[in-house]
Amino acid sequence: MSGHSKWHNIRLRKGKQDAERGKVFTKLSREIIAAAREGGGNPDGNVRLRTAIQKARSQSMPMDRIQGAIDRATGNVEGAIFEEATFEGYGPGGVAVMVRTLTDNRNRTVAEIRNTFSKNGGNLGETGCVGFVFENKGFLSIPKGSRSEDEVFEAAIEAGAEDLTVEDETYDVTTAPTDFTAVRDALEEQGFEFLTAEPTMLPRNTVAIEGKEAEQMIRLMEALEDLDDVQQVYANFDIPDEVLAAAS
Repeated sequence: MSGHSKWHNIRLRKGKQDAERGKVFTKLSREIIAAAREGGGNPDGNVRLRTAIQKARSQSMPMDRIQGAIDRATGNVEGAIFEEATFEGYGPGGVAVMVRTLTDNRNRTVAEIRNTFSKNGGNLGETGCVGFVFENKGFLSIPKGSRSEDEVFEAAIEAGAEDLTVEDETYDVTTAPTDFTAVRDALEEQGFEFLTAEPTMLPRNTVAIEGKEAEQMIRLMEALEDLDDVQQVYANFDIPDEVLAAAS
């Protein structure tokens, strides 16, 4: 869990830089479009859309851009049609990697992902080759501040969370997929703020890598996440803290 959490915080810092260039907004817009197409344009009745909007707002995405994405999804504005596709493969050292995408051109996306794996010491695999390594979870990262560990733990468990882990800068809460929304809402009502709150894929086991393989793995993660069609990248690496810190 530690590797996942530390990498997640690196992604958040990087995301704030990318947002200045509009890259993150593009990815967030696609997620909003997909969520609204799946469950309608009203976030009150669409949990996935509500989560996507909250994530967009946490990245300071303007409301008019959020509404524009919803309008595209519901047919009020014309635009490209995006389909969801998940790809699986292996990184350096046999690390399992899952890549979730939203694309309007699957052939282009496959080619870009395969090329990115190949250039960074990995290889794209067949569907199902690593899916069993991961499990769906809800994930909420609460920044350390005035709240004590006991207070956060008690609130999270009472809200229905499965577990809480303490990291250097955060309390990380995990939930069952079906409990994510209820736990998030309950903690919000108690005044907790989140660095991130979203459904995710957590590894059931990890692969320890270091040295050149660790550096290659970080480059692979960064290169995959930089692709326009890629929404999320999940991996089961265990990399030394000092190497992850250097990557930030």
